[in-house]
Amino acid sequence: MDISIEQWIAAPLERVWRAWVNPEDIIHWNFANDDWCCPRAELQLAVGGKFSYRMEAKDGSFGFDFEGEFVAISPREEISFTIADGRMVKVQFQACDGGTRLVETFQAEDQNSAEQQRQGWLCILQNFKKHVESQRD
Repeated sequence: MDISIEQWIAAPLERVWRAWVNPEDIIHWNFANDDWCCPRAELQLAVGGKFSYRMEAKDGSFGFDFEGEFVAISPREEISFTIADGRMVKVQFQACDGGTRLVETFQAEDQNSAEQQRQGWLCILQNFKKHVESQRD
């Protein structure tokens, strides 16, 4: 089953794209709540390139590497990648209405309910929105 989430971001497409693919930005938004952090982000933005984002509880009680490989890239339009467990993710960027619409579609996993997964990914996307909207060109 595929799950789609979206956000409208009050920022130009170029800023949104840059924050999505820049490791120095990723570490500031890639977590679901304030009890978590992303202390490391590495990526090679190319088809066949790998990415690895370290996600950790701030108290040190748990952490994991979110890893995968890029399978398609259309700059400032779309990124598709597989994550380590083989699921596909597609992220679409569209300039519109004085901002940018971002749609993220991912294949659900079997351990958590679809609603739990949707909410978790949406919280990260909301952190992304907050981060981008606080930036200036």
